[in-house]
Amino acid sequence: MQAFINGVGLISPQHTSNFHDFISETVTSENNLLKCIEPSYSEYLNPIMSRRMGRIVKMGMVAALQSLNDANIKIPDAIITGTALGCLGDTEKFLTALITDNELYLTPIPFIQSIQNTVSAQIALHLKCTNHNFTHSHKGFSFESAALDALMLLDDGEANDVLIGGLDEMTNNNFLLFNRINRWKKEFVFNTDLLKAKTEGTIAGEGAAFFVFSNDEIENSYAIVKGLRILYKPENDSIVFGKIQELLNENNLTYNEIDLVIYGINGDIRFDQIHFTLKESLFPNSTSAYFKHLCGEYQTSSGVAMWLAAMILKNQLIPNSIILENKNHKSITNILIYNNYELENQTVILMSKI
Repeated sequence: MQAFINGVGLISPQHTSNFHDFISETVTSENNLLKCIEPSYSEYLNPIMSRRMGRIVKMGMVAALQSLNDANIKIPDAIITGTALGCLGDTEKFLTALITDNELYLTPIPFIQSIQNTVSAQIALHLKCTNHNFTHSHKGFSFESAALDALMLLDDGEANDVLIGGLDEMTNNNFLLFNRINRWKKEFVFNTDLLKAKTEGTIAGEGAAFFVFSNDEIENSYAIVKGLRILYKPENDSIVFGKIQELLNENNLTYNEIDLVIYGINGDIRFDQIHFTLKESLFPNSTSAYFKHLCGEYQTSSGVAMWLAAMILKNQLIPNSIILENKNHKSITNILIYNNYELENQTVILMSKI
């Protein structure tokens, strides 16, 4: 199974909403929470409609419209999204009103817009698209599940152009909640210094990444998604190594033919070692990079890594801000993305130059 990436759209804590500006300068954090730089929604959405939407819905809508415009697609054959926590802002609004108003005078809008499939539904309503519409909510597998669903639809011939996306938001209340279970670093760390802090915890993030997966190549195509693997609580690193080897074998590739590996290193000493083990054991001859200092940690952050890989393969340029070790490859043909969410959800994505 494979697919051409014909359109991209990313709203993130970096200046990526104008996606032709390819991470020229890294935005630094002011605390351990990286918030998205939101675009001017009036350029994409009706102001009256926009006012009724939650923040993550608007971010997802704009990222989706950007990717469709980029691919010159008006109505996709399917809309598939992945989100772990859904629309947290609207969930909090509803629960807060439930408590403060003593379960009286509740407006239904925040409740209706709090569920996971809200973004996918709003995109379909905006586009007047009645085709296949599905949302995956599987914690750290959410984005990859959406991508796998799209790849299967394309491979079965049930669709030709699929809009896929991964998105999650981080509210202040949720940040504090996760902080109680030691998800974030106790000390302030600049995102650009994330790997220097050898402590437990990471920095929080959020984002909305959308792509158009297609069976057909177009003039504006970015890259080819060659396949992916999903691993749930692998017992040891050997199982991860085996899945990577399996994915490479399917595509007749060796370890040395992987020009760049993008790792989901997040600065948490409890979960980072496997990245360095992979780097030293399997890919010592590949350029290595990381991405979570750009977007922070959240369950669907792999979408940012896919966006980076697509932009790198198309532009044949690796931003200096993400490089861990540069092997000075003359061209970048194959990129492997390895990410994990607290070692529980581990994923591998293989992408290649067209």
